[in-house]
Amino acid sequence: MALAAAAKRCASSALFQRSLSLPEFRSACPYHKKVVDHYENPRNVGSLDKSAKNVGTGLVGAPACGDVMKLQIQVDENGKIVDARFKTFGCGSAIASSSLATEWVKGKSVDEALKIKNTEIAKELCLPPVKLHCSMLAEDAIKAALADYRFKQKDDKERLAEARN
Repeated sequence: MALAAAAKRCASSALFQRSLSLPEFRSACPYHKKVVDHYENPRNVGSLDKSAKNVGTGLVGAPACGDVMKLQIQVDENGKIVDARFKTFGCGSAIASSSLATEWVKGKSVDEALKIKNTEIAKELCLPPVKLHCSMLAEDAIKAALADYRFKQKDDKERLAEARN
């Protein structure tokens, strides 16, 4: 069912009035096999406890296409990302970008994860230019999750001072 829904999003409804089989879907859409793999077998789907002090949550969206991406990281006491989860509403490229991003941040320090760029994600997934915004969303979601985590690490006095400014 998900495959048929993705095929309908990919192809104009005027061109396709029926469900596409997997071979037809792959030939009708410009998705690279890496995108299809992450779309069909997404890694790290789910949620972490957003109220936990060691969990950072990033929620980003692209108004132009309607994609919404939530990415969460869990950081241990040494500053290493030990888990990552995502939930994405969007096209196959957005889902694949989220899935890959969660794989890449695991095992990295907070500072190392900040260095992940959308161009690296796009290159790994072989995204066409029209889908680059998906990799940009993934980078933004990583940055937002890391910013949320860092904010939670500050003590109450620091947070109060920031809120006043």
